Amino acid sequence: MKFLDEAKVYIRSGDGGNGCVAFRREKFIEFGGPSGGNGGRGGDVIVEVADGLNTLIDYRYQQHFKAPKGVNGMGSDRHGANGKNIVMKVPLGTQIFDEDRETLIHDFTEVGETFVLAKGGNGGFGNAHFKTSTNRAPRNANPGLPGEERWIWLRLKLIADAGLVGLPNAGKSTFLSVVSAAKPKIADYPFTTLHPQLGVVGIDGREFVLADIPGLIEGAHEGAGLGDRFLGHVERCRVLLHLVDATSEHAGKEYKTVRTELEAYDENLADKIEIVALSKIDAVTPEHLKDQKARLKRAAKKTPLLLSSVSREGVPEALRALLSVIGEAPVSAKAKKATENPANEEPEQPSGWTPLGR
Repeated sequence: MKFLDEAKVYIRSGDGGNGCVAFRREKFIEFGGPSGGNGGRGGDVIVEVADGLNTLIDYRYQQHFKAPKGVNGMGSDRHGANGKNIVMKVPLGTQIFDEDRETLIHDFTEVGETFVLAKGGNGGFGNAHFKTSTNRAPRNANPGLPGEERWIWLRLKLIADAGLVGLPNAGKSTFLSVVSAAKPKIADYPFTTLHPQLGVVGIDGREFVLADIPGLIEGAHEGAGLGDRFLGHVERCRVLLHLVDATSEHAGKEYKTVRTELEAYDENLADKIEIVALSKIDAVTPEHLKDQKARLKRAAKKTPLLLSSVSREGVPEALRALLSVIGEAPVSAKAKKATENPANEEPEQPSGWTPLGR
């Protein structure tokens, strides 16, 4: 299935049915009176998170979603039926933006979560509704209200516990294939990974989801290479594993290149907890490895982990380092603020105060 993380969609909820003007015409009933029914309500457009989806590919082939209108009211006090709701299924982590691509309408973070994106129009009243003690034969009815229509953008941000970042050919796909059952494309040329990949990693009896993001190069925030369009998928990650190629010319410079792109994309992304690791250590001499480790330590201001995905040296240590912070790191900047200032925190009570009844 082709990966698609963004789609533009047109939605329209159903119009309400019109009210009816009708009168009873029955034998032996001298004063029949009004009998026009109300119109039915138009259908809603509802978005629901479905388990098992991981792409928005369905919205490439169908971009228009229109709910049916409500049925008009009829005589003999018959009300029109409501229009049927339509439900759009989206994967977990989908965000809905307005047509300007900036105004966030809703963010889905739980499986089964639903959101009414466009409400159907109310049905109009029939003339039976307007009957009063002084107006015994009203000849007016209301038309149904129109539904809502708009263009929206669906944007998918994969939800993973940890994310892999680094320059192209830093060994991210190889690392993911070794620690999980994922089968990403691996080759000896840049930009082998064209779309984000997910894998479930198990270590010490625990599991977490690891995301492999296509490589960044200098100027990615300006569109160089594949650009930074996939960086949104690591915004929800709790921790980042930054892989730096030990066979490169200068590990410190490569590290700073990626950090610059992260900061240019989003300050909150650059503030995430980061574990730095020097990869492909089996492909360099001990002297070169020592120099690269020192360069990377100076650039990152922390001692990097050493690992080789081929020989699996240092891989368990890297996974345990990720696992140690996944349980305590906030998922996003929003979650971080909620952690610092819990909404349900009880206010301080004056001294001597006791709960009622104690």
